[in-house]
Amino acid sequence: MRVALLFAATALFAAGVACAGDAGAVLDANRHASGGAAWAGKASVEVQYAYAGQGMTGTVSSRYDLRTGAFVDTADIGPTEGANGFDGREAWMRDLSGAVTPQAGGDTRQLAINEAYRDANLWWRADRGGAEVRWLGVRTEGGLSYEALSITPKGGKTFEAWFDVGTHLLARTIEPQGAQIITTLMSDYRPTDGVLLAAKVAIDDGTGAQYRQNQTLAAARFRPAQPASAYAAPHVPLTDASIRNAAGRTSVPFKLLNNHIYAQIMVDGKGPFLCIFDTGGHDVLTPDTAKALTVKSEGQSPGAGAGEAVVDVGFARGVSFQVGDLVIENQTIVVLPFEAAPVEGFDEQAMIGFEVFRRFVTQIDYGSKTLTFIDPAKFDPKDAGTPVPFVFDNSNPEVAGTFEGLPGRFNIDTGSRVELTLTKPFVDANGLIAKHTKGVTAVDGWGVGGRSRSYVTRGGALTLGPVRIEAPVASFAIQSKGAFSDPNYEGNVGSGLLKRFVVTFDYDRQIMYLKPLAAPSPDIGTFDRAGFWINTSAKGFKIVDLTAGGPAASAGLKTGDEITAVNGAPAASIAISDLRQRLRDGTPGTVLNLTIESAGQSRTVELTLKDQI
Repeated sequence: MRVALLFAATALFAAGVACAGDAGAVLDANRHASGGAAWAGKASVEVQYAYAGQGMTGTVSSRYDLRTGAFVDTADIGPTEGANGFDGREAWMRDLSGAVTPQAGGDTRQLAINEAYRDANLWWRADRGGAEVRWLGVRTEGGLSYEALSITPKGGKTFEAWFDVGTHLLARTIEPQGAQIITTLMSDYRPTDGVLLAAKVAIDDGTGAQYRQNQTLAAARFRPAQPASAYAAPHVPLTDASIRNAAGRTSVPFKLLNNHIYAQIMVDGKGPFLCIFDTGGHDVLTPDTAKALTVKSEGQSPGAGAGEAVVDVGFARGVSFQVGDLVIENQTIVVLPFEAAPVEGFDEQAMIGFEVFRRFVTQIDYGSKTLTFIDPAKFDPKDAGTPVPFVFDNSNPEVAGTFEGLPGRFNIDTGSRVELTLTKPFVDANGLIAKHTKGVTAVDGWGVGGRSRSYVTRGGALTLGPVRIEAPVASFAIQSKGAFSDPNYEGNVGSGLLKRFVVTFDYDRQIMYLKPLAAPSPDIGTFDRAGFWINTSAKGFKIVDLTAGGPAASAGLKTGDEITAVNGAPAASIAISDLRQRLRDGTPGTVLNLTIESAGQSRTVELTLKDQI
């Protein structure tokens, strides 16, 4: 988590607007109210706050340089520990598992620059620290008035800062972070060594009052200047994972179901449990799996994904996983209801994500359906394929590339079932829907937060580093909430596209290797030819969404209809993943005879498959 730590000092000005319309006057008033010369000689500071929120308690702390803003933030909350930092050059994070990873994707570096800018009070300088500063006017909320400024630090991103009209102290910041808008409220300023600290800090991420985080000042001290190395990414040897054989590699078979990778794993020596392997996710247990293993989950944090809804997320410590001969022990993991059984047709019990991929080279052979994990020291890339460099956006590998010649940043996400999803801000900024008149609006995915709906069409060329993919199925996101509303990346590449390759991830060196398959799956480059989204039901499959004007709608099918038989075979005997693939790669013009039950009545419908894009 990003710890908000903002300072001010004794208010010396009388109440009133500093100088209406003059952003510089507002900042000068803030500096003067903060004591001005009282900051002289103060080189660095350490601050600790007591934390309460999201069903957990703990401490958060920060140390930073008052000249440059270089910082390290740490958090010890409930069962979780983590940190992030910025040494003026590189941003980094230490995740729940203890791994330290550089951050350069999405808006991670911009947010680090913003935090450093505020920590060092660079807005007090004559040149405002190189930032673009604009007056936004006087804002009124809760009977109080604030002078609001828009501030864009050099290399950072725009945020708002609101200063109390009466005290000239900073009262709140409003900052876009990923797909969220984070509002940080500062109040109850108290004197410490000649300056005032906000003794109360509240963080609101917009997901609801139940998720608000509260911090109360516990301790603070000013210190001499520290070397830049004090804020650099620490070297933390990882000793919690190993491959227990002499070769330093282990392979397990997987099933590709609904374009998701599933394999059996052991958890705390028990199992096996059916697990999805997701580069866009974390090491996760579902609540039912955690309960079965008597794993205690704590906390109530907001979780979101491709859908628009927010779900409760808990955390648990001391969990161990085994995949083949790979063992990772004593992990702090997420407890999350990440998929409903009717969507996939079976119960998903666990997820393996970033924390395992971070420790091992991971090879996914979509042809042989084999997952291989390799000790990084024993990995030889000579036959792995074309190297594609990436950076990290938090835990997501992000590749630079293009779509139809437009530059973009693309997350690599094996947990996505589609080929390519382009984010709504990128789609809107480039008028992509208007440029692609042959397409349909449809539900094309379902994950954390529920269903995702896109405008699906045939795209032009996609490049991922030096690798070019012609005419992928492109989903243009249309939802204003969820992961695909984030303006800080342009697209998400899923298994629907990756299954053209043997894909190898080397997280240590930040390289992905792509090796084309000689005989990829016949459904690559195809999209649903039925015109509906189905989930499993007690009698077979339920139609939960229809594509307007699509084959299913033209055949008279309705949302809520249940499919009880397909060409005479009981629907309950057919795996939903098999039927979905059949509806993608079935020859246009193929007729399926569906037995439909609705409102207690049964009828037969002829569904003719048809290209929709």
